Amino acid sequence: MFAGSFNAAVKDAAVDALKKQGCNVLVSDLYEMKFKATATKEDINGAAKNPEHFCYGNETMLAWQEGRLASDIVDEHKKLKEADLVIFQLILSTKLFLNGVLNYCGFQVLAPQIFWAPTHLSPEAREGLLEGWRARLQGLLNEAPLTFPPADWVRMADLTC
Repeated sequence: MFAGSFNAAVKDAAVDALKKQGCNVLVSDLYEMKFKATATKEDINGAAKNPEHFCYGNETMLAWQEGRLASDIVDEHKKLKEADLVIFQLILSTKLFLNGVLNYCGFQVLAPQIFWAPTHLSPEAREGLLEGWRARLQGLLNEAPLTFPPADWVRMADLTC
């Protein structure tokens, strides 16, 4: 995150509010870490099990089971596993989050906090957005998670109608 940006201010507000509530806060700034967002063979240490037909999902599952995932991925997995609360802060929304896929990964998902086009707002309006975020953070740990249909519903649905 760029210091002085609205995105950095949102992160700083969360860190400050959660620390004031007694939380131990750890920030993983994937941009600053130059974390590779693309899925490639480089995510696996050692040779692929089927190099002639590389299937990322199968190969990374095997690598995870055998302890051969890249260390940067393992480090972030460890942080997620140890966390009681995770805030994914993205400049742009992604389909993964919009579709609620995370609930199928064992997460309880809270309602999103969306800031629409802050670069097109006045400084006063941006400060108003930050104040709303700070207010929400005061009760974030007590928010009820969103409800999603179980994964089985998709399999049970008759989509041939």
